[in-house]
Parts: sequence; structure tokens; C-alpha cells
Amino acid sequence: MRTGVAGHVILAICALVQAAVPAAAQAPATTASTPAPPLPTAAFAQLPFAENTELSPDGTHMAGLFAVRGEQRIGILPVLGDQSKSVIIAVPDQTEIDWLTWVNDDHLLVGLRALMAVEADNWYVTRIIAIDRTSGKITRLLWDLKGQNASDVVWLPKDGSSEILVAGQDSIYDNADFWPAVYRIDVKTGRKKTELRSRTGVMEWGADHLGRVRYGIGYRDDTTRATLLYRSAGEGAFRSIERASLRDDERLTVPILFVDGTDNGLVYKDRDDGKTAIAEVNLATGAEVRTVVVPDAGDISGAIRAPDGSRLLGVHVADDLKPVRWLDPVMAGHQDTLDATARAARVRIDSYSRDLTKMLVRISTPDNPGLLYYYDSTTGDLSRLAAMNEQIGAKRLSRAKLVRYKARDGLEIEGVLTMPRGRAATNLPFIVLPHGGPWGQDELTYDYWAQFLAERGYAVLQPNFRGSTGYGAEFEKAGEGQLGFAMQDDVTDGVRWAVAEKIADPKRVCVVGASYGGYAAMWGIAKDPDQYRCAISIAGVANLRREVNDFGGTLRANLYRTQWKRMTPDFAAVSPINAIDRIKAPLLLIHGKKDVTVDHSQSARMYAAMTKAGKTVDFVSLPLADHYFTREADRLLLLQSIESFLAKYNPAD
Repeated sequence: MRTGVAGHVILAICALVQAAVPAAAQAPATTASTPAPPLPTAAFAQLPFAENTELSPDGTHMAGLFAVRGEQRIGILPVLGDQSKSVIIAVPDQTEIDWLTWVNDDHLLVGLRALMAVEADNWYVTRIIAIDRTSGKITRLLWDLKGQNASDVVWLPKDGSSEILVAGQDSIYDNADFWPAVYRIDVKTGRKKTELRSRTGVMEWGADHLGRVRYGIGYRDDTTRATLLYRSAGEGAFRSIERASLRDDERLTVPILFVDGTDNGLVYKDRDDGKTAIAEVNLATGAEVRTVVVPDAGDISGAIRAPDGSRLLGVHVADDLKPVRWLDPVMAGHQDTLDATARAARVRIDSYSRDLTKMLVRISTPDNPGLLYYYDSTTGDLSRLAAMNEQIGAKRLSRAKLVRYKARDGLEIEGVLTMPRGRAATNLPFIVLPHGGPWGQDELTYDYWAQFLAERGYAVLQPNFRGSTGYGAEFEKAGEGQLGFAMQDDVTDGVRWAVAEKIADPKRVCVVGASYGGYAAMWGIAKDPDQYRCAISIAGVANLRREVNDFGGTLRANLYRTQWKRMTPDFAAVSPINAIDRIKAPLLLIHGKKDVTVDHSQSARMYAAMTKAGKTVDFVSLPLADHYFTREADRLLLLQSIESFLAKYNPAD
């Protein structure tokens, strides 16, 4: 449900599509009468080659989380050439990586988060390390501060220099040092000096692309009101220019970027249709200057800024057909060129050099994890770097498509339907797989869980129930007050749609999910006990009360509790642990002991209560697994446990 962590640190594209890179070899064709043999479980458990990849500003190196001997490692690798000069660093225990970003050609920043004991409570604590690409030296930044958070990067240089601006707290107590100051830090040495002193009530600071601190965001959790402070040129006094009640879903017009030589900035704007646009406004007066971009389809989920932070390159859009809309003609041209090489696949530009000539490109389909390429637009070379999953390679697995169905109250729900290859498309054993969050969205992209289940013969539906993101504010707000009610009905109605469409065998339906999806799996067999043959909860929440009372010491704890309380009128009434008497179907619980997002005790207590009540329940407790199963051994055991449980209680044959 929440993500978190970190205190202590220390590719054969033609086989994916029929027309792609000419030099790649075609994969042999497979017909429905001679289906390829099913892939082993271990193939799906393999960690992806890399995640969160970032290209260095000069385009010569890439950083990311790389699979090394079955575990994820922070890595810095030459894109082309001698890989022996790579830097590989272990992720600290009980720590998750929040983000990675380059400061210059030689230094990488890594944001860390950990759940730590602070005065008899558990708090999320954040810090930063800098890694030297050449030597591999790790430098801790602001680790001498005594506050909870010290990882808010305010500004990064774009001229190759090594000094950055970071905001951090120096105390957990209610005094002047509790509010973050802004520090200028040399990433090579870790030496710092105060750039801007803390200001009572101001929890966030922001700078323009020139490194001038231009705004601050004040907040009071007792009233859940926020204030935007602003100054024109990064000097002089700040003044309050806007207030918002976050409890009432108002939001400040915080600038995404500043327009040179003016008081103007680009901001997110809520439209009457519930979608998000980006507009240019005068920050000093609040007057809107122009609309910069309005989504053609889906909703804007993020802005893409130029490497120097001075202008908008494009936007991320919740649209499966075109997830990125490039506003910059150079990047739009690169996208068109790359799209032409693989017309039947999704071509995603993951990262790019400061001059926009070199980039990391991922080409994939919903039925293949894809390949990672390096594109040099100056030469036109598209070089394969790696298959995201070498065991699967270029094999085409089960086909997926978007479907729509009506919930019982008439609301249209979209979902992803994956049909098992080599099987007749009717009367299939069925898995409904609700996503986590619950503020999330399943897209028409490769999903290793859905593909694994389909490979074992199941049709899989991933419903984007009300409250999911990507469909606008109105759809998201439709989830308020409906957690455990209409949100759950949307999942069940997806099953009933599949039965009515003759896709699913109504007697062979299982609900599977992780995190919030794990909650939905458990609550599904309690709320609709005759609907499901079995359920699997992975790192699921059994007791909602604990979830809404634990926010890791965050300053906005009251706001987050308020937002959660709007989701359902009675948490106890819709908590699976309080409805065990209604459960008939067998339940499998899987949870890692190193999960710092949903506590392991959620599953342990559910198992104990189910056992005491004489219910059919299995519990797979993984001592080294985290919330995301980033160890291959844990991922393999996860899938093997799912496979065995389904074979016993909802066999595909």
C-alpha cells in the first residue's frame, strides 16, 4: 500500500515484432496446433536485466538496479566497451532504493529509504549517497544530520560541476532544526555549507534551473492546510502567494519549472473534466498566461523536463497506445524514427544524454519482457544491450488486450485480459489479479505474474477498479467511501463479465493479489465466499486499522489518515481478519520478513486467526524477501508456492 525505505548504506527485436531491426533473427513460428512447450517457472522468476536505468549526461555510461547473481545491485556500466570497468554496489539490508540520478558525467546520486526504530515507533528515514563512477567510492551526504529526512534534492548543476542543493532536517523534535534547511554540498567530498536557513512551518523547498531557491511549501498537519511561499529572483524575502486545504483535495500551483526572465512558471492545472493539464501562470499574480498541453487521451501523470531543467520536453500520459507525448520536436523525431523500426511493439525512451543525441531505449510487447537498446542518433546506430529476461529471450508468450465491462452500478471498468497460449478461449480456469495501491493502474505492458499464470493455463484479468489512477479525478474519487464495497464489487463484476462472455469457468476462479491486491484477495473470499475457489494474498493487508495508523513518522500523518478514512466508513468492518467466519475458500499467504512497506505481521496474524478458526490456510514466510521480491531465490519460491497451491485447489487441467 505504501512504498518505502533506507538509512544504512554503506536483447532479437524482430522476434518481438514482424518488422523491426533488420539484422535481428526471426523466431520460428508457432501455430495453435503445435504450441511451444511451457516455460519453466525459473524463467519467470529471473530478475530483469536492469530497472530504473539512467544514462549519464555524456551518454557513455548507464546506471540502474542490475541483476547480479540473483540479486539486485546498484550498478554503473559503460554502455559500450569494456564491462570490466563497471561499478557494482550491494543494496544495504532493510533498505530500498527510492531513485537514482546523475549529477555530472562522473557522479551518481542514490536516494535511500529505511524503516527504523525511533523512540518506540517505526519511522521511514531517508538519506543520499554519491557514487564516483571511476573509483566506486561512496560518499554519504548529510548523514551527520539528526532528522528523519535528508534526501530532498532541490537542484542539480548542468555544467558538469559537483555542487548540489539538498534540503534536510537536523532534528526529530519540534524546534527550529526540525524544519529543513537547504545545504550546498560537494558530492566529491561530502562537504556542506548552509545555502538557506530553515523556516518554521516550511517543509519543502524548490529552485529554478539556475540553482536559485525560489519557493517553499509550508504545511500544518493539524489543519492540513498548505501555503506556497515565493520570491522572484532567488533573493530577498519570501511572501505567501497561495493557500490550499489538502484535506479538501485543493492543491498548490507549485511550479514544474520556471520561464526564464519572468515570474512565470509551468504548473499542473485541474480541468473541468477531471483530467490534468499543464499551464503557464504568473506566479506573482496567479494569472494564467496560456495552456501548454492538454491530454489527448488518458491523463497526464508527469512532466518530462529538458536535461538542464529549463524547458518542457514532453509529458507522461496514461494512454496504452501512446504513453509519452513529446512536445520537443527533436525528441518527437527520435520517437518517430524508433517507432518505425518496431511498429507492433512499444518503444520507450527510458533516458537520454544532455544533448538529446544518445538514449537508452526499451522495446517490448505485452507478451514479451523486451530488450534494451542504445540509440545514437548521430550515427543512426541502434545497438542491442541485453534481453530484459535472457531465459525468455524473444519468445512470444500469451497475448493480452484491453477489455471493458460494466460494474453493477453502470460504471465502466477497464482491465487487462491475458489469454493462455495454445488453449481454446472458452471455459478457462480463471485468475482475477487486482493491482496494489490501491492508487495504481495496470497497463497493457509485460507483467511477469500475469504471464506466468497464463503459461500455466489460466486466463488472467487485471481490473482497474474505481479509485485507480490514470482515468481522471472523477474515476479516482469514485473510490472514496468504497474500499471493501464498490471497489471490491468491481473486481467481482470482472469475474462475472468473464463468465458471461464464456471466457471463465465459474467453478474454477481464484483471486490473487499483492499489497492492496492481497487485501482484495482476502476480502474477496470473505465478501463473496461462493465466488472464488481459492485466494492468494502476497504481502497483503489483513487489518486495515493498523495500516492507517502507521505512517512512519511522516509530517503529514494526519492528512494521510484523513485521506484513508475517506476510503471507507468502517475499517474494522471491511478488514479480512475480522471476517474469517465468512471465509470458505482455501487461502495462501506469502510474505517476506524484510518487507518494510506492509509489515510481515499482517500475514502472520491472519494465518494464526485462520488456523484457530479451523480454516484451510497455508503460509509461506520468506526470511530474506522484501516487498518487491528483488531476490531471484525469493521470486522463484513465490512462483513455486503459487503454482503448487493452484494445482491443488484450482487446477488448470
